[in-house]
Amino acid sequence: MSCATFNVAASLNLHECTKHAVSKPFGFRHQSTFHNFSSLFLETLNLSSTGHSFGRDIPSRSFRSVFKCAAQYSESSPVGVDTKNNYQTVTVLVIGGGGREHALCYALQRSPSCETVLCAPGNAGISSSKNATCISDLDIYDGEAVISFCRKRGVGLVVVGPEAPLVAGLTNELVKAGIPTFGPSAEASALEGSKNFMKHLCDKYDIPTAKYKTFTDPSAAKQYIQEQGAPIVIKADGLAAGKGVTVAMTLEEAHEAVDSMLVKGDFGSAGCRVIVEEFLEGEEASFFALVDGENAIPLESAQDHKRVGDGDTGPNTGGMGAYSPAPILTKELQSIVMDSIIIPTVKGMSAEGSKFVGVLYAGLMIEKKSGMPKLIEYNVRFGDPECQVLMVRLESDLVQVLLAACRGELNGISLNWSPGSAMVVVMASNGYPGSYEKGTLIENLEEAELVAPGVKIFHAGTAFDSEGRFIATGGRVLGITAKGNDLEEARDRAYQAVEKVNWSGGFFRRDIGWRALPQKQYATKG
Repeated sequence: MSCATFNVAASLNLHECTKHAVSKPFGFRHQSTFHNFSSLFLETLNLSSTGHSFGRDIPSRSFRSVFKCAAQYSESSPVGVDTKNNYQTVTVLVIGGGGREHALCYALQRSPSCETVLCAPGNAGISSSKNATCISDLDIYDGEAVISFCRKRGVGLVVVGPEAPLVAGLTNELVKAGIPTFGPSAEASALEGSKNFMKHLCDKYDIPTAKYKTFTDPSAAKQYIQEQGAPIVIKADGLAAGKGVTVAMTLEEAHEAVDSMLVKGDFGSAGCRVIVEEFLEGEEASFFALVDGENAIPLESAQDHKRVGDGDTGPNTGGMGAYSPAPILTKELQSIVMDSIIIPTVKGMSAEGSKFVGVLYAGLMIEKKSGMPKLIEYNVRFGDPECQVLMVRLESDLVQVLLAACRGELNGISLNWSPGSAMVVVMASNGYPGSYEKGTLIENLEEAELVAPGVKIFHAGTAFDSEGRFIATGGRVLGITAKGNDLEEARDRAYQAVEKVNWSGGFFRRDIGWRALPQKQYATKG
Protein backbone atom coordinates (compact mmCIF):
# COMPACT_ATOMS: atom_id res chain seq x y z
CA MET A 1 0.00 0.00 0.00
CA SER A 2 1.24 3.43 -0.90
CA CYS A 3 0.48 6.17 1.60
CA ALA A 4 0.05 9.59 0.07
CA THR A 5 1.67 12.57 1.72
CA PHE A 6 -0.72 14.19 4.12
CA ASN A 7 -0.67 17.96 3.97
CA VAL A 8 -2.38 20.18 6.49
CA ALA A 9 -3.36 23.47 4.90
CA ALA A 10 -3.32 26.50 7.14
CA SER A 11 -4.96 29.89 6.74
CA LEU A 12 -3.93 33.07 8.59
CA ASN A 13 -4.04 36.98 9.18
CA LEU A 14 -2.63 40.20 10.79
CA HIS A 15 -3.45 43.60 12.39
CA GLU A 16 -2.34 46.86 14.05
CA CYS A 17 -1.99 46.62 17.80
CA THR A 18 -3.64 48.83 20.44
CA LYS A 19 -2.70 48.37 24.05
CA HIS A 20 -4.51 48.27 27.38
CA ALA A 21 -2.48 47.89 30.55
CA VAL A 22 -3.54 44.72 32.33
CA SER A 23 -0.65 43.61 34.53
CA LYS A 24 2.90 44.41 35.50
CA PRO A 25 5.34 43.42 32.78
CA PHE A 26 8.45 41.35 33.22
CA GLY A 27 11.04 40.14 30.75
CA PHE A 28 13.41 41.36 28.06
CA ARG A 29 14.41 45.00 28.29
CA HIS A 30 16.89 45.05 25.42
CA GLN A 31 16.68 43.64 21.90
CA SER A 32 20.15 42.10 22.18
CA THR A 33 18.91 39.91 25.01
CA PHE A 34 16.66 38.14 22.52
CA HIS A 35 19.61 37.12 20.34
CA ASN A 36 21.81 36.09 23.26
CA PHE A 37 19.05 33.92 24.67
CA SER A 38 18.23 32.35 21.33
CA SER A 39 21.82 31.20 20.87
CA LEU A 40 21.86 29.70 24.36
CA PHE A 41 18.47 28.06 23.81
CA LEU A 42 19.62 26.57 20.52
CA GLU A 43 22.67 25.09 22.23
CA THR A 44 20.46 23.67 24.98
CA LEU A 45 18.22 21.96 22.45
CA ASN A 46 21.32 20.71 20.61
CA LEU A 47 19.58 21.26 17.27
CA SER A 48 21.53 20.07 14.27
CA SER A 49 22.48 22.69 11.72
CA THR A 50 21.19 20.38 9.05
CA GLY A 51 17.91 19.87 10.96
CA HIS A 52 14.63 18.86 9.39
CA SER A 53 13.60 19.97 5.93
CA PHE A 54 10.98 22.62 6.26
CA GLY A 55 8.16 21.25 4.20
CA ARG A 56 8.91 23.14 0.99
CA ASP A 57 6.92 20.57 -0.97
CA ILE A 58 3.70 21.71 0.70
CA PRO A 59 1.69 23.51 -2.00
CA SER A 60 0.83 27.16 -1.69
CA ARG A 61 -2.58 27.77 -0.20
CA SER A 62 -5.27 28.85 -2.61
CA PHE A 63 -7.02 30.84 0.10
CA ARG A 64 -4.49 33.62 -0.37
CA SER A 65 -6.32 34.68 -3.48
CA VAL A 66 -9.68 34.58 -1.72
CA PHE A 67 -9.23 37.65 0.45
CA LYS A 68 -7.24 40.84 0.56
CA CYS A 69 -5.98 42.24 3.81
CA ALA A 70 -7.76 45.38 4.85
CA ALA A 71 -4.76 46.57 6.85
CA GLN A 72 -1.48 47.43 5.18
CA TYR A 73 1.78 47.44 7.09
CA SER A 74 4.43 50.11 7.00
CA GLU A 75 8.17 49.62 6.67
CA SER A 76 8.91 51.76 9.73
CA SER A 77 10.63 50.31 12.76
CA PRO A 78 8.22 48.36 14.98
CA VAL A 79 10.27 48.74 18.15
CA GLY A 80 9.06 51.28 20.71
CA VAL A 81 9.64 52.23 24.31
CA ASP A 82 6.98 52.58 26.98
CA THR A 83 8.39 55.57 28.84
CA LYS A 84 5.95 55.23 31.74
CA ASN A 85 6.95 51.65 32.56
CA ASN A 86 10.52 51.89 31.21
CA TYR A 87 10.57 48.71 29.14
CA GLN A 88 10.90 47.99 25.46
CA THR A 89 7.79 47.04 23.56
CA VAL A 90 7.89 44.13 21.15
CA THR A 91 6.62 43.42 17.65
CA VAL A 92 4.95 40.00 17.60
CA LEU A 93 4.37 37.75 14.59
CA VAL A 94 1.58 35.17 14.91
CA ILE A 95 1.79 32.26 12.49
CA GLY A 96 -1.62 30.94 11.46
CA GLY A 97 -5.03 32.04 10.26
CA GLY A 98 -7.82 30.30 12.17
CA GLY A 99 -9.95 31.05 15.20
CA ARG A 100 -7.11 30.15 17.57
CA GLU A 101 -4.80 32.64 15.88
CA HIS A 102 -7.47 35.36 15.95
CA ALA A 103 -7.83 34.82 19.71
CA LEU A 104 -4.05 34.95 20.19
CA CYS A 105 -3.84 38.19 18.22
CA TYR A 106 -6.63 39.63 20.37
CA ALA A 107 -4.81 38.74 23.61
CA LEU A 108 -1.35 39.79 22.43
CA GLN A 109 -2.69 43.14 21.22
CA ARG A 110 -3.89 43.88 24.75
CA SER A 111 -0.43 43.24 26.24
CA PRO A 112 1.21 46.43 27.54
CA SER A 113 4.58 45.28 26.15
CA CYS A 114 3.19 44.71 22.65
CA GLU A 115 4.14 47.29 20.04
CA THR A 116 2.43 45.68 17.05
CA VAL A 117 0.82 42.33 16.23
CA LEU A 118 1.39 40.86 12.78
CA CYS A 119 -0.35 37.69 11.57
CA ALA A 120 0.66 35.56 8.60
CA PRO A 121 -1.27 34.92 6.53
CA GLY A 122 -4.36 35.72 8.61
CA ASN A 123 -7.98 35.84 7.52
CA ALA A 124 -10.64 38.38 6.66
CA GLY A 125 -12.00 38.57 10.20
CA ILE A 126 -8.62 39.24 11.78
CA SER A 127 -8.04 41.96 9.22
CA SER A 128 -11.38 43.70 9.68
CA SER A 129 -11.25 43.54 13.48
CA LYS A 130 -7.89 45.36 13.57
CA ASN A 131 -6.59 42.85 16.11
CA ALA A 132 -3.49 42.47 13.92
CA THR A 133 -2.02 43.55 10.60
CA CYS A 134 -2.34 40.72 8.13
CA ILE A 135 0.56 39.61 5.95
CA SER A 136 -1.22 37.44 3.41
CA ASP A 137 1.74 36.94 1.06
CA LEU A 138 4.20 35.44 3.57
CA ASP A 139 4.75 31.73 2.96
CA ILE A 140 4.80 30.25 6.46
CA TYR A 141 6.17 26.97 5.07
CA ASP A 142 9.27 28.73 3.77
CA GLY A 143 11.54 29.10 6.78
CA GLU A 144 13.98 31.43 5.01
CA ALA A 145 11.14 33.73 3.97
CA VAL A 146 9.81 33.91 7.53
CA ILE A 147 13.29 34.63 8.91
CA SER A 148 13.85 37.37 6.33
CA PHE A 149 10.51 38.96 7.18
CA CYS A 150 11.23 38.87 10.92
CA ARG A 151 14.60 40.55 10.45
CA LYS A 152 13.14 43.18 8.14
CA ARG A 153 10.36 44.06 10.56
CA GLY A 154 12.40 43.66 13.78
CA VAL A 155 10.10 40.96 15.14
CA GLY A 156 10.91 40.25 18.81
CA LEU A 157 8.65 37.24 19.29
CA VAL A 158 7.10 34.66 16.97
CA VAL A 159 4.07 32.69 18.20
CA VAL A 160 3.32 29.62 16.08
CA GLY A 161 -0.37 28.73 16.21
CA PRO A 162 -1.03 25.60 14.10
CA GLU A 163 0.58 22.20 14.55
CA ALA A 164 1.65 21.65 10.93
CA PRO A 165 4.43 24.32 10.84
CA LEU A 166 5.65 23.11 14.24
CA VAL A 167 5.92 19.50 13.12
CA ALA A 168 7.56 20.69 9.88
CA GLY A 169 10.29 22.45 11.90
CA LEU A 170 9.54 26.18 11.73
CA THR A 171 10.65 26.72 15.32
CA ASN A 172 13.96 24.94 14.62
CA GLU A 173 14.70 27.35 11.77
CA LEU A 174 13.69 30.49 13.66
CA VAL A 175 15.57 29.63 16.87
CA LYS A 176 18.67 28.76 14.83
CA ALA A 177 18.40 32.24 13.28
CA GLY A 178 18.26 33.84 16.75
CA ILE A 179 14.55 34.76 16.67
CA PRO A 180 12.66 34.08 19.94
CA THR A 181 9.88 31.63 19.08
CA PHE A 182 7.11 30.26 21.25
CA GLY A 183 6.37 26.74 20.06
CA PRO A 184 8.16 23.40 20.27
CA SER A 185 10.83 22.07 17.94
CA ALA A 186 10.01 19.45 15.31
CA GLU A 187 11.45 16.79 17.61
CA ALA A 188 9.31 17.86 20.60
CA SER A 189 6.26 18.28 18.34
CA ALA A 190 6.27 14.50 17.87
CA LEU A 191 4.08 14.46 20.98
CA GLU A 192 1.27 15.46 18.64
CA GLY A 193 2.75 14.44 15.31
CA SER A 194 2.88 10.77 16.31
CA LYS A 195 0.43 9.22 18.74
CA ASN A 196 2.68 6.16 18.81
CA PHE A 197 5.58 8.34 20.07
CA MET A 198 3.33 9.82 22.75
CA LYS A 199 2.18 6.38 23.89
CA HIS A 200 5.75 5.09 24.13
CA LEU A 201 6.69 8.13 26.24
CA CYS A 202 3.76 7.38 28.55
CA ASP A 203 4.93 3.79 28.92
CA LYS A 204 8.50 4.80 29.71
CA TYR A 205 7.67 7.51 32.25
CA ASP A 206 4.60 5.91 33.90
CA ILE A 207 2.10 8.49 32.64
CA PRO A 208 -1.47 7.17 33.00
CA THR A 209 -3.13 6.52 29.63
CA ALA A 210 -5.44 4.01 27.97
CA LYS A 211 -3.91 0.65 27.07
CA TYR A 212 -3.17 0.29 23.37
CA LYS A 213 -1.43 -1.48 20.52
CA THR A 214 -0.01 -0.07 17.29
CA PHE A 215 -0.54 -1.64 13.85
CA THR A 216 0.43 -1.21 10.22
CA ASP A 217 -1.21 -4.47 9.09
CA PRO A 218 -5.02 -4.20 8.81
CA SER A 219 -5.57 -7.93 9.40
CA ALA A 220 -3.57 -7.87 12.64
CA ALA A 221 -5.43 -4.77 13.79
CA LYS A 222 -8.79 -6.39 13.14
CA GLN A 223 -7.75 -9.54 14.98
CA TYR A 224 -6.80 -7.48 18.04
CA ILE A 225 -10.09 -5.58 17.83
CA GLN A 226 -11.95 -8.88 17.70
CA GLU A 227 -10.17 -10.01 20.84
CA GLN A 228 -10.81 -6.76 22.74
CA GLY A 229 -14.40 -6.20 21.64
CA ALA A 230 -16.36 -2.96 21.28
CA PRO A 231 -16.57 -0.13 22.12
CA ILE A 232 -12.99 0.59 21.10
CA VAL A 233 -11.03 3.57 19.75
CA ILE A 234 -9.13 3.69 16.43
CA LYS A 235 -6.63 6.53 15.85
CA ALA A 236 -4.50 7.56 12.90
CA ASP A 237 -0.92 7.92 14.11
CA GLY A 238 -0.16 11.24 12.42
CA LEU A 239 -1.77 14.65 12.01
CA ALA A 240 -5.31 14.41 10.67
CA ALA A 241 -6.74 17.89 11.37
CA GLY A 242 -8.69 16.63 14.39
CA LYS A 243 -10.57 14.01 12.37
CA GLY A 244 -8.33 10.94 12.69
CA VAL A 245 -10.10 9.38 15.66
CA THR A 246 -13.03 6.93 15.51
CA VAL A 247 -14.84 5.93 18.68
CA ALA A 248 -16.28 2.66 17.38
CA MET A 249 -19.31 1.40 19.25
CA THR A 250 -19.43 -1.81 17.19
CA LEU A 251 -16.86 -4.18 15.71
CA GLU A 252 -18.11 -3.27 12.24
CA GLU A 253 -17.40 0.43 12.84
CA ALA A 254 -13.93 -0.43 14.13
CA HIS A 255 -13.11 -2.56 11.08
CA GLU A 256 -14.35 0.21 8.76
CA ALA A 257 -12.08 2.71 10.54
CA VAL A 258 -9.08 0.40 10.09
CA ASP A 259 -9.86 -0.03 6.38
CA SER A 260 -10.30 3.72 5.96
CA MET A 261 -6.82 4.39 7.35
CA LEU A 262 -4.72 1.37 6.38
CA VAL A 263 -6.41 0.15 3.18
CA LYS A 264 -8.10 3.12 1.50
CA GLY A 265 -5.53 5.67 2.68
CA ASP A 266 -8.20 8.26 3.52
CA PHE A 267 -5.79 10.07 5.86
CA GLY A 268 -2.71 9.81 3.66
CA SER A 269 0.57 9.21 5.43
CA ALA A 270 -1.06 10.18 8.75
CA GLY A 271 -3.00 6.92 8.63
CA CYS A 272 -0.19 4.57 7.57
CA ARG A 273 -0.05 3.41 11.18
CA VAL A 274 -2.99 3.12 13.57
CA ILE A 275 -3.33 2.98 17.32
CA VAL A 276 -6.08 0.72 18.66
CA GLU A 277 -6.93 1.92 22.14
CA GLU A 278 -9.21 0.87 24.95
CA PHE A 279 -12.44 2.83 25.31
CA LEU A 280 -12.46 4.93 28.47
CA GLU A 281 -15.81 5.85 29.97
CA GLY A 282 -16.04 9.21 31.68
CA GLU A 283 -15.96 12.94 31.00
CA GLU A 284 -13.41 14.58 28.72
CA ALA A 285 -11.57 17.76 29.70
CA SER A 286 -8.82 19.92 28.24
CA PHE A 287 -5.78 20.84 30.32
CA PHE A 288 -3.26 23.43 29.13
CA ALA A 289 0.17 24.26 30.51
CA LEU A 290 2.86 26.70 29.41
CA VAL A 291 6.25 24.98 29.35
CA ASP A 292 9.78 26.43 29.22
CA GLY A 293 11.73 23.19 28.78
CA GLU A 294 11.99 22.35 32.48
CA ASN A 295 9.09 24.11 34.23
CA ALA A 296 5.36 24.19 33.57
CA ILE A 297 2.55 26.46 34.77
CA PRO A 298 -1.11 25.56 34.29
CA LEU A 299 -3.59 27.71 32.45
CA GLU A 300 -7.22 27.95 33.51
CA SER A 301 -9.33 24.87 32.92
CA ALA A 302 -11.51 24.45 29.84
CA GLN A 303 -13.78 21.84 28.30
CA ASP A 304 -14.71 21.42 24.66
CA HIS A 305 -17.32 19.50 22.68
CA LYS A 306 -15.80 17.31 19.96
CA ARG A 307 -18.90 15.61 18.55
CA VAL A 308 -20.81 17.46 15.84
CA GLY A 309 -24.30 16.89 17.25
CA ASP A 310 -26.27 17.86 20.33
CA GLY A 311 -25.85 15.50 23.25
CA ASP A 312 -22.34 14.66 22.06
CA THR A 313 -23.58 12.61 19.11
CA GLY A 314 -22.26 12.12 15.59
CA PRO A 315 -18.70 12.14 14.26
CA ASN A 316 -15.76 13.91 15.88
CA THR A 317 -14.83 17.41 14.74
CA GLY A 318 -12.10 19.90 15.53
CA GLY A 319 -14.42 21.24 18.25
CA MET A 320 -17.94 22.71 18.22
CA GLY A 321 -17.70 24.82 21.35
CA ALA A 322 -15.97 25.21 24.70
CA TYR A 323 -16.24 26.85 28.09
CA SER A 324 -13.95 27.95 30.91
CA PRO A 325 -13.58 27.18 33.73
CA ALA A 326 -14.57 23.50 33.61
CA PRO A 327 -16.22 22.35 36.86
CA ILE A 328 -15.03 18.78 36.27
CA LEU A 329 -11.41 19.92 36.76
CA THR A 330 -11.37 20.71 40.44
CA LYS A 331 -8.29 22.22 42.06
CA GLU A 332 -7.45 18.79 43.44
CA LEU A 333 -7.70 17.18 40.00
CA GLN A 334 -5.62 19.94 38.43
CA SER A 335 -2.88 19.24 40.96
CA ILE A 336 -3.04 15.52 40.16
CA VAL A 337 -2.81 16.24 36.41
CA MET A 338 0.25 18.43 36.91
CA ASP A 339 2.00 15.87 39.14
CA SER A 340 1.14 12.67 37.28
CA ILE A 341 0.89 13.79 33.64
CA ILE A 342 2.32 17.23 32.78
CA ILE A 343 5.50 17.30 34.89
CA PRO A 344 6.54 13.71 34.03
CA THR A 345 6.05 14.57 30.34
CA VAL A 346 8.18 17.72 30.58
CA LYS A 347 10.92 15.90 32.50
CA GLY A 348 10.70 12.92 30.15
CA MET A 349 11.06 15.04 27.03
CA SER A 350 14.06 16.78 28.57
CA ALA A 351 15.63 13.42 29.44
CA GLU A 352 15.04 12.25 25.86
CA GLY A 353 16.99 15.26 24.56
CA SER A 354 13.94 17.08 23.12
CA LYS A 355 13.08 19.83 25.58
CA PHE A 356 9.55 21.08 25.12
CA VAL A 357 8.98 24.84 24.93
CA GLY A 358 5.44 25.95 24.16
CA VAL A 359 1.87 25.01 25.06
CA LEU A 360 1.28 21.46 26.17
CA TYR A 361 -2.38 20.62 25.63
CA ALA A 362 -3.47 17.41 27.31
CA GLY A 363 -6.74 15.85 26.24
CA LEU A 364 -7.93 14.04 29.36
CA MET A 365 -10.56 11.53 30.33
CA ILE A 366 -11.77 11.75 33.90
CA GLU A 367 -12.67 8.10 34.36
CA LYS A 368 -16.15 7.37 35.63
CA LYS A 369 -15.12 4.35 37.68
CA SER A 370 -12.11 5.92 39.43
CA GLY A 371 -12.59 9.67 39.10
CA MET A 372 -8.93 9.90 38.11
CA PRO A 373 -7.50 11.53 34.97
CA LYS A 374 -5.94 9.58 32.11
CA LEU A 375 -4.16 11.07 29.11
CA ILE A 376 -6.02 10.60 25.82
CA GLU A 377 -3.73 12.63 23.58
CA TYR A 378 -1.31 15.53 23.47
CA ASN A 379 -1.43 18.57 21.26
CA VAL A 380 1.55 20.89 21.06
CA ARG A 381 -0.35 24.16 20.62
CA PHE A 382 -3.37 25.96 21.98
CA GLY A 383 -6.60 24.08 21.40
CA ASP A 384 -9.24 25.47 19.09
CA PRO A 385 -11.85 26.48 20.30
CA GLU A 386 -10.52 26.36 23.90
CA CYS A 387 -8.01 29.09 23.08
CA GLN A 388 -10.85 31.51 22.46
CA VAL A 389 -12.34 31.21 25.94
CA LEU A 390 -8.92 31.26 27.59
CA MET A 391 -7.72 34.36 25.76
CA VAL A 392 -10.79 36.45 26.60
CA ARG A 393 -10.28 35.58 30.29
CA LEU A 394 -6.49 36.14 30.44
CA GLU A 395 -5.46 39.39 32.16
CA SER A 396 -1.69 38.90 32.33
CA ASP A 397 0.74 40.41 29.81
CA LEU A 398 0.82 37.52 27.34
CA VAL A 399 3.86 38.83 25.46
CA GLN A 400 6.03 38.82 28.58
CA VAL A 401 4.73 35.42 29.72
CA LEU A 402 5.60 33.82 26.39
CA LEU A 403 9.03 35.47 26.32
CA ALA A 404 9.67 34.11 29.82
CA ALA A 405 8.83 30.64 28.51
CA CYS A 406 11.25 31.10 25.61
CA ARG A 407 14.12 31.89 27.96
CA GLY A 408 13.32 29.16 30.51
CA GLU A 409 12.08 31.46 33.26
CA LEU A 410 8.51 30.36 34.00
CA ASN A 411 9.35 29.16 37.49
CA GLY A 412 7.56 31.37 40.00
CA ILE A 413 5.30 33.06 37.47
CA SER A 414 1.55 33.03 38.04
CA LEU A 415 -1.17 34.11 35.64
CA ASN A 416 -4.09 36.45 36.28
CA TRP A 417 -7.56 35.56 35.02
CA SER A 418 -10.79 37.49 34.95
CA PRO A 419 -13.44 36.20 37.35
CA GLY A 420 -16.57 34.56 35.98
CA SER A 421 -16.79 32.34 32.92
CA ALA A 422 -16.51 32.35 29.15
CA MET A 423 -18.13 30.26 26.43
CA VAL A 424 -17.61 29.91 22.69
CA VAL A 425 -20.19 28.48 20.29
CA VAL A 426 -18.74 27.42 16.94
CA MET A 427 -20.76 28.12 13.81
CA ALA A 428 -19.82 25.69 11.04
CA SER A 429 -20.71 25.23 7.38
CA ASN A 430 -23.64 22.91 6.66
CA GLY A 431 -22.27 19.42 6.01
CA TYR A 432 -19.21 19.74 8.27
CA PRO A 433 -17.26 17.60 9.19
CA GLY A 434 -18.06 16.07 5.81
CA SER A 435 -18.15 17.95 2.52
CA TYR A 436 -19.56 21.46 2.68
CA GLU A 437 -20.27 24.38 0.39
CA LYS A 438 -17.86 27.31 0.32
CA GLY A 439 -18.61 30.92 -0.46
CA THR A 440 -21.90 31.28 1.44
CA LEU A 441 -22.68 34.83 2.57
CA ILE A 442 -22.46 35.80 6.27
CA GLU A 443 -24.11 39.01 7.46
CA ASN A 444 -24.93 40.97 10.62
CA LEU A 445 -21.69 40.19 12.47
CA GLU A 446 -21.22 43.73 13.81
CA GLU A 447 -24.72 43.74 15.26
CA ALA A 448 -24.16 40.31 16.78
CA GLU A 449 -21.04 41.47 18.59
CA LEU A 450 -22.99 44.35 20.16
CA VAL A 451 -25.98 42.31 21.31
CA ALA A 452 -24.62 41.92 24.87
CA PRO A 453 -21.59 42.95 26.95
CA GLY A 454 -18.52 40.74 26.73
CA VAL A 455 -19.21 39.31 23.24
CA LYS A 456 -16.33 38.77 20.83
CA ILE A 457 -16.53 37.01 17.45
CA PHE A 458 -13.40 35.17 16.35
CA HIS A 459 -13.07 34.21 12.69
CA ALA A 460 -11.77 30.77 11.72
CA GLY A 461 -12.71 30.37 8.06
CA THR A 462 -13.85 33.61 6.43
CA ALA A 463 -12.86 35.70 3.42
CA PHE A 464 -14.12 38.78 1.61
CA ASP A 465 -16.14 38.49 -1.58
CA SER A 466 -15.78 40.96 -4.48
CA GLU A 467 -18.08 43.39 -2.66
CA GLY A 468 -16.17 43.24 0.62
CA ARG A 469 -18.74 41.06 2.40
CA PHE A 470 -17.85 38.10 4.62
CA ILE A 471 -18.17 34.66 3.08
CA ALA A 472 -17.47 31.22 4.56
CA THR A 473 -14.39 29.38 3.30
CA GLY A 474 -13.93 26.64 5.88
CA GLY A 475 -15.71 23.95 7.88
CA ARG A 476 -15.58 25.71 11.23
CA VAL A 477 -16.13 29.37 10.38
CA LEU A 478 -16.96 31.52 13.42
CA GLY A 479 -16.36 31.30 17.18
CA ILE A 480 -19.08 33.31 18.92
CA THR A 481 -17.48 33.98 22.31
CA ALA A 482 -18.92 35.65 25.40
CA LYS A 483 -17.92 36.34 29.00
CA GLY A 484 -20.30 36.41 31.94
CA ASN A 485 -20.39 36.55 35.70
CA ASP A 486 -21.08 32.83 35.60
CA LEU A 487 -21.33 30.11 32.97
CA GLU A 488 -25.09 30.52 32.52
CA GLU A 489 -24.74 34.22 31.74
CA ALA A 490 -21.84 33.53 29.34
CA ARG A 491 -23.95 30.89 27.59
CA ASP A 492 -26.98 33.15 27.25
CA ARG A 493 -24.88 35.98 25.82
CA ALA A 494 -23.12 33.72 23.35
CA TYR A 495 -26.37 32.29 22.02
CA GLN A 496 -27.95 35.76 21.83
CA ALA A 497 -25.10 36.72 19.52
CA VAL A 498 -25.45 33.51 17.49
CA GLU A 499 -29.12 34.31 16.89
CA LYS A 500 -28.17 37.71 15.44
CA VAL A 501 -25.83 36.22 12.81
CA ASN A 502 -27.49 35.96 9.41
CA TRP A 503 -25.98 32.91 7.73
CA SER A 504 -28.25 30.39 6.02
CA GLY A 505 -25.26 28.18 5.13
CA GLY A 506 -24.24 27.46 8.72
CA PHE A 507 -25.27 25.50 11.80
CA PHE A 508 -24.28 25.22 15.46
CA ARG A 509 -24.78 22.97 18.46
CA ARG A 510 -27.54 24.18 20.75
CA ASP A 511 -26.23 22.61 23.96
CA ILE A 512 -22.68 23.86 24.56
CA GLY A 513 -22.00 23.59 28.28
CA TRP A 514 -24.71 20.99 28.85
CA ARG A 515 -22.61 18.93 31.24
CA ALA A 516 -22.14 21.89 33.55
CA LEU A 517 -25.49 23.66 33.15
CA PRO A 518 -29.24 22.96 33.12
CA GLN A 519 -30.57 22.14 29.66
CA LYS A 520 -31.79 25.06 27.58
CA GLN A 521 -32.76 24.80 23.92
CA TYR A 522 -31.84 27.31 21.25
CA ALA A 523 -33.29 27.51 17.76
CA THR A 524 -31.31 26.01 14.90
CA LYS A 525 -30.08 28.46 12.23
CA GLY A 526 -30.64 27.90 8.55
